[in-house]
Amino acid sequence: MLGIALGITVLITVLSVMNGFDTEIKNRIFSLTPQITIRNLTGNIPNWSQFLAKQKDYPGVVAAAPFISGQGMLQGEGTIQPTLILGVDPKQEKQVSQIPDKMLDGKFADLIPGNFNIVLGEKLAENLGASVGDKVTLYTLNPAMTPAGIIPRVKRFKVVAIFKTGNGFGFDSELGFINLSDAQILYEMENTISGVNLKIQDPYLAPQMGEKIVKNLAPEYVVTDWTNQYGPLFKAIKLEKTMMFFILLLIIAVAAFNLVATLVMVVSDKQADIAILRTLGATPIEIMKIFIVQGFIIGISGMILGLIGGTLLASNATAIVNQIENLFHIQLLSSSVYYVNYLPSKIAFSDLAKVCFSAIILSLIATLYPAYRASKVQPAEALRYE
Repeated sequence: MLGIALGITVLITVLSVMNGFDTEIKNRIFSLTPQITIRNLTGNIPNWSQFLAKQKDYPGVVAAAPFISGQGMLQGEGTIQPTLILGVDPKQEKQVSQIPDKMLDGKFADLIPGNFNIVLGEKLAENLGASVGDKVTLYTLNPAMTPAGIIPRVKRFKVVAIFKTGNGFGFDSELGFINLSDAQILYEMENTISGVNLKIQDPYLAPQMGEKIVKNLAPEYVVTDWTNQYGPLFKAIKLEKTMMFFILLLIIAVAAFNLVATLVMVVSDKQADIAILRTLGATPIEIMKIFIVQGFIIGISGMILGLIGGTLLASNATAIVNQIENLFHIQLLSSSVYYVNYLPSKIAFSDLAKVCFSAIILSLIATLYPAYRASKVQPAEALRYE
């Protein structure tokens, strides 16, 4: 019983931790990565207001926002950092991205047109030695022609906010946001944009939605989604979770094997009692039922204990690991390796159902052989020396 309970406890805890990692990584990716992106092969989308309105009306699309993307070099206190500059409309960007809710200092809405303000990631701001209110210099990679020759385009920006999405994906160290109209001036895009980001009702249907959307667009448009960049990562996590389930299921199988050995010993010890029941009129089927019920009760009891233990351990896994880290002054998880710097845990009802069902089936299978042996006990032979 305790063996089954221990196996279930471990299995529930491991699956919950895998769910926690999966959910945490998805939240961090979806906080900045657009679900669907539409670009033009020419690099510019003209008449973008009409184009944007048309995409918003597409079935299944929740919101749409324009953007301009460009490379640049940001200079702070003597330090230069390569940066991906995104020009956005703060109001529309809030509908497709979680970035406005990730501010450590300042407001995303302070990206006012014409003020040439910029929002930086925490790590990028730290590398530049910049904080809210400071000035940074942006060197763009589209050079300007002057009588003196070709020189980089340079513009001073004021840092109005700093965001933090967490380490692991490089968002905080690589991204800078400016206003859409400022980006149009900076990159000389006049009244065009680089592309449109879409938010849809079900992010996991992004590939199917992208295929439908691209069919209604001109040939020069390209549609990509978040799975193009991060799909293999989530497939690997799903595969790892599945393999962990079957591997840890072996723990329950070992406990079920112990159940077989226990019931076989019970059958050997109770042969006289079985023989007496047979002489009183019990049929072989009824004898089998006795041991099947006994094994089933052991399996159910172990399952209930394991379910309680696994649920309690999985619910408190984060707090337990935090206590261990604080007690020994160590960092067990690094966000640069595991994408998160703590142990996340999320209990899924479907996992509990699969684990409990598997435990019951294995327990029932384990009772068949001992029950069969009990049904074959011959009363005359069992009572010969009694």
